[in-house]
Amino acid sequence: MSLPTIDLSPLKRADRWQPAELAFWLLPVLAYFVFPENLVLLSQIAIMALFCLSLDLILGYAGIVSLGHAAFFGVGAYAAGLLASQGFGDPLMGLLVAALVSAVLGFVCSFLVLRGTDLTRLMVTLGVAMMLYEVANKLTFITGGVDGLQGIEMKPILGQFRFDLYGKTAYWYVLVILFGLFWVARKLVHSPFGLSLKGIRLNVGRMPAIGAPVNARLSAVYTIGAAYAGVAGALLAQTTQFVALDVLSFNRSAELMLILVLGGSGRLYGALVGTIVFMTAHHLLSDINPEYWQFWLGALLVLIVLFARDGVMGGLQRLMTRLSRNQVEAAQ
Repeated sequence: MSLPTIDLSPLKRADRWQPAELAFWLLPVLAYFVFPENLVLLSQIAIMALFCLSLDLILGYAGIVSLGHAAFFGVGAYAAGLLASQGFGDPLMGLLVAALVSAVLGFVCSFLVLRGTDLTRLMVTLGVAMMLYEVANKLTFITGGVDGLQGIEMKPILGQFRFDLYGKTAYWYVLVILFGLFWVARKLVHSPFGLSLKGIRLNVGRMPAIGAPVNARLSAVYTIGAAYAGVAGALLAQTTQFVALDVLSFNRSAELMLILVLGGSGRLYGALVGTIVFMTAHHLLSDINPEYWQFWLGALLVLIVLFARDGVMGGLQRLMTRLSRNQVEAAQ
């Protein structure tokens, strides 16, 4: 008796790169030539986009709510920073160590996170981040405390490309890492593993009935998300050669959640687009009105939420659907 086969053709079709995606990834290349004086800001946007992508994996696809995701970001930043301050300033080794340390922390925390409901998960993740913040604040002889971790000296990437004052090397370095990890995340969510995560998010009660190991899948994606956040933190430490205590702060986690909601969760590109919109608006509004820029930024966020219920990506998707429908009706 032959076993039934599973049709994976929809996943294969979804995994194909679309022209709009290729055009999107050409924008950072174009930005390098159009905004050569703002490469530091562009690098910060790319790092924050990777950080937001890590949250999208656990929230947008697995449905794990977290208000303490900065814990993994900060651990990755301190891991890479401490490694470089002790003379081991190879950038790629720093990323690897940061990813490993953050992944271990995420794996341990996943057993606590999976024990409760959404409210319990919020409290657990927030509690872990607060404890790590206080540990970093007290261990001043290691982390520098409120003065931050200094003395970080980075070696050339692959022994060839030195970090320059204009941020050119740092920009391409961050962009390549972002694209590589995005490609991995894209493969992940368009695989049977990613499909099972969506099923768990939509109806966690029915997934065990079809043989899906719910806790194992959630623990795995939480560990992966933590590793991604750790790499983002390491990139921040390496490109700025400084680690401040606020990498573990609650404000960073809350801002991250806001960016993901703004862009649209569960879409991958929502994390990238939301980061671009938020940080660009932040930069422009703070220059135009240094005193009241938060008011205008808040107004912008309210408008986007009102008219784009699923974030910017959700609004764009509905707009494209409506345009396609109008074209079909016009052709008929």
